[in-house]
This record gives sequence, C-alpha cells and structure tokens, in this order.
Amino acid sequence: RIIMAALPQTFSALSDPVRFAMVERLLAEGELPAGRLGEGFGISAPAVSQHLGVLREAGLVNRRAQAQQRLYSIRPEGLLAVANWADEARRFWQASLDRLEHVLNKETDRK
Repeated sequence: RIIMAALPQTFSALSDPVRFAMVERLLAEGELPAGRLGEGFGISAPAVSQHLGVLREAGLVNRRAQAQQRLYSIRPEGLLAVANWADEARRFWQASLDRLEHVLNKETDRK
C-alpha cells in the first residue's frame, strides 16, 4: 500500500522522461518484458533495469518472472496515490480561487 509519505519518491521516479515514458507505454500496451520497455531510448540493458528498479521502488510497477523474461505491469495503487494527490490539490486550489473571486467581487461591488 502506498501512503502519502511515499509520494515524493513517486514524483521523483516519474520526473525522469525515460521512466515516465515507460509508465505511459505500460498504460497503453499492458504487461511488457523489460527489453520491450527499453526500446527506443538508446540506453543499455543495465540502464533499463535501473530505471525499472526505481519505478518498482516507487510502487508504480510490478515485476514477475516468466521463464527467462521479467515482465512488468502497472501497479494501479501507485498511480491512484498520484491521482488522489492531484485531486486534493485541485480541490484546494479551486476553493482558494473561489474565495479570491468572492473577495474581488465584493471589492468591485463597493466601487
């Protein structure tokens, strides 16, 4: 289970363009082997493995073994934590902007 305290690690993991693209690829295509996830980035197999390790530690992907392959898939609860945080942030800012609008409307009405 991912808790809010783990979000900095999650955002840090997603801040790297390669890791972000890997997550997007998994979202679009579903479970994939490590080699397929690393295609198109021009990085070595060990670098792909390191990126996937960071994503696993952040709770964003799962890994399972199938014969000699390592298959990766999205860990929904990792992305749900990000979505929940974004929703809370949106509600906070919407409420703040609503209060500001109210104050500005009062000022305009006084003039």
